[in-house]
Amino acid sequence: MKIKKDNYMIILLVPAMSIFTVFVFWPILRTIYLSFFDWNMISRNKKFVMLDNYTGILTDPVIYKSLGNTFLYIIFLGIFNFILPYIFAYALALLISKLKSFYRAMIFFPSIISLVVASLIFLWLFNPMSGPISKVYEIFGIESPFWLKTNGLVILLVSIITAWKIFGYNLILLLAGILEVPTELIESAKIDKLSNFQIFIYIVLPMTSSTALYVSIMTVVYGLQQVFVPINVLTQGGPNNGSTNLVYSIYQYAFTFFQTGRASALAIITTLFFFILISLKIKILEKGVYYEN
Repeated sequence: MKIKKDNYMIILLVPAMSIFTVFVFWPILRTIYLSFFDWNMISRNKKFVMLDNYTGILTDPVIYKSLGNTFLYIIFLGIFNFILPYIFAYALALLISKLKSFYRAMIFFPSIISLVVASLIFLWLFNPMSGPISKVYEIFGIESPFWLKTNGLVILLVSIITAWKIFGYNLILLLAGILEVPTELIESAKIDKLSNFQIFIYIVLPMTSSTALYVSIMTVVYGLQQVFVPINVLTQGGPNNGSTNLVYSIYQYAFTFFQTGRASALAIITTLFFFILISLKIKILEKGVYYEN
């Protein structure tokens, strides 16, 4: 009877495993295979180069600049898509009493807008010659910077565009977690005359830590996927590789320079890098996570 049950379970898993094999496992194995070859995606011949693609990447200064930009993206994403949504969610859940549904809808609205459209909107907003932001600078007698041509500022702008897109998703998730905090604890804290800041730090944060852990991980994963679009639309990695990151570097190697082997090697290195980063993040943060059950 147990054997039949096991066979039945295997049969049910076959469709899902088939999809994963075709669209996940096989592409990964193919990428590993191509990382050992020099190939331009056009020629029928592939030249086996062993570890040359990996050593070439690890000695390329552009890759280290992309790595530094990637860390900077992660910092900005943490601020814009984790800390700020947490504060907004807390305010919507416990501090604001009127028009809650309206605020939620307005904050979530950018999430349904295409990132290409969002990129063009921000391109107009931050236009140093005629954009609304430049007019604000003029009021204070300050010359507006060239956001897309200045190292540092270009990463900030691209991060803002990505954050504007995914801010609403994180807000809804964190809001759901905060609304699950027992109201009795909040009321008791107010009776004991704890400030809103103390309630947030000592009650809301610990009791929503499991949701926060998930949101923090997805902020990094989803954010670095989404940031590809504004980079490709607005900067193409410029100025002087000032806005590129590891994900965009893979795209450039593959579809701009037609260095498929090097792109595959960088994809493998990037995957391992993010796997280690997220694993460490989970290991460190999960120690303080509260699970109700």
